[in-house]
Amino acid sequence: MSQTAVDWLVSELPTVDWSDPHYRDKLIQAKAMEKEQIVGSFVEGMRCQNFDPNSGRAELYYKSTFNTTDK
Repeated sequence: MSQTAVDWLVSELPTVDWSDPHYRDKLIQAKAMEKEQIVGSFVEGMRCQNFDPNSGRAELYYKSTFNTTDK
């Protein structure tokens, strides 16, 4: 499993109370933004190979690479 930059940052900041609503909301936002960037990059990279972005492969790539469910 790969680790995203956001997950790495969370592990590097152990003193932050991630259950605090303010930090939790910011973390959720950051993870959503990062996921959008990763999936978008995958789609962009596959365009030259006649990739159908509606096939769901980009989403599958993200979930399998980062071993995650939508949070």
